[in-house]
Amino acid sequence: MPFGEDQQGGPARSGGAVNRSLGLPQATALILGTIIGVGIFNLPYSLSGIGPISIVAMVLTTIGALALALLFAVLSRRVPADGGPYAYARSAFGNPVGFVNAWSYWITAWAGNAAIVTGWVFYVEHFVNKDGVTGWSIVIALIGLWIPALINLSGVKNMGAVQLWTSVIKFIPLIIMSTVGLFFISTANYKPANISGDSDWQAIGAAMAICLFSYLGVECAAVAAAKVRDPARNVPRATVLGTLSAAVVYLLSMIAVFGIVPTATLGEDKASYSVAANVMAGGGTWAGDLTALAVIVSGFGALNGWTMICAEMPLAAAKDGVFPALFGKTSSRGVPTAGILSSTVFGSLAMVVSYMGASGATVFNTLVLMTGITAAVPYAFSALAQLKWRVQDRRAGNGARFARDSTIALVSLFFSILFVWYSRNTGHDDWYVVWGPFLMAGAAFLLGVPVYLSVRNRMTAPPPVPAYE
Repeated sequence: MPFGEDQQGGPARSGGAVNRSLGLPQATALILGTIIGVGIFNLPYSLSGIGPISIVAMVLTTIGALALALLFAVLSRRVPADGGPYAYARSAFGNPVGFVNAWSYWITAWAGNAAIVTGWVFYVEHFVNKDGVTGWSIVIALIGLWIPALINLSGVKNMGAVQLWTSVIKFIPLIIMSTVGLFFISTANYKPANISGDSDWQAIGAAMAICLFSYLGVECAAVAAAKVRDPARNVPRATVLGTLSAAVVYLLSMIAVFGIVPTATLGEDKASYSVAANVMAGGGTWAGDLTALAVIVSGFGALNGWTMICAEMPLAAAKDGVFPALFGKTSSRGVPTAGILSSTVFGSLAMVVSYMGASGATVFNTLVLMTGITAAVPYAFSALAQLKWRVQDRRAGNGARFARDSTIALVSLFFSILFVWYSRNTGHDDWYVVWGPFLMAGAAFLLGVPVYLSVRNRMTAPPPVPAYE
C-alpha cells in the first residue's frame, strides 16, 4: 500500500479507509524510535558548561514531557487525525493558525534532523576526523542526512526494516548506563553543581531548553495517526508508554554519566557516553568504541525515522489545501518525494549555516534551541486548543475530567513558554551566537510567508470538532 494513500489510491484521510499498519507495539516503537536518537547521548557534553545541576533540569523537563504526552493522549482521542498538533490547532483556531503550526512543526522536523546529525557526527568522529576539521564534519553530516533520505525514497518497506534493527541496538548503551552505570557513581563528581556563572534557576532554565530536544517525538504517534490501527485507543497508549519508557532510561543514565565522569572531562570529549563506558570498563577504549558504534546506529535510526516524519506533516497539511499540493503527491514507490527532498535540503542548509564560525557544542546547541522554539509553538497551541474545547464542554454541561485535562493543558502551556524563553545560547559574548536560535527560527518562519500567500485561497474548511469522550 503506498505511503499516505487510502485503499482507492487517494490521500489518506483520518476518517476514511486507510492502510493502518501500526498496532500498539509498533506505534509505541515509533515513539521510542523518534524520541531516542542522539540527543540524550550528547546532553552531558552539551551541558558540561552548566554542570550536574542539569540533572534537575532534566527532571523538570521530564515533567513537561509527560504533561505533553498526556495532552496529546487526550487530544488524539478527540481528534484522531493525521497531523497531530497541526490538526488540533487547525480544528480549534482555523486554517491560518493551522498553517503556522504545520509550518512550525515542519521546521522542527528538518531542523531537528540537522541537530541530530550534528550530534551523530560527534560519535562518528570518535573514529574518524578526530581533530574535528569543520569541512570534514560537514561532509560526514551530509552523508548522515542523505543516506536516510535515499532509504526513505526507496519505499516504506526499506525504511521500516532499517528502523526495526536500529531501534533494538539503540537501547543497549542506555540500559547498561542506567543500570550497571549506577554502581560506578562517585558523588564527588556532582560538586560543584552549577559552574555556569549564572544563578541556579537561570542555569536550570538554560539546561531545560536543551533537554527538551531529547523528548521531541512524544507527538509522533499522533502525527502518524492515519497509519495507526484504532487510533483513538492506540495513539494515546503508545504516546504515554513510549514517553514513560524513555523518561526512565533518560533520567537514570544522566545521573550515571554525570556521576561517573567529572564535569571538566565531559567538556573535553564530545562522545560523553563513550568516556563513561571506558571508565566503567576500568580503562582502555574498547567499551567506549562499542558504545560509540551503538550511538552511531541509534542516530542513524533516528534520522531515518524523522526523515519520514519530515514528510508526514506536509502530507497531512497538503490534503487540506494548507500546504502546496506538491507535498501531497506520492511517487511510484508510494513516498512523498517533495517532502523528503525539501526537508533534507533545508536540514542540510541549517547544518552548514550553523557550522559557520562555530563548532562542537555551539553548533549542536544552536540547532537544538532552534527546534525547541519551533516545537513549542505547536505544543502551546495544542494546549490552548484543549483549554478552549474543555471550557466549551463545561459550558455545554460536560465537565467530566475537566480539572485533570485543564491542569495538564496549563502545565504543557507553561513549559512551552519556558522552552522559548530560555532558548538562548548563554555563555557567549557575540550577540549573533546568543540569539542564533531565534535568528534561525525567525528566518525559517519568514520563508513560510510566500507559501501561505500561495495556498490561502485553496484551503478547505476544518471539520467539526467531535464531542468529548
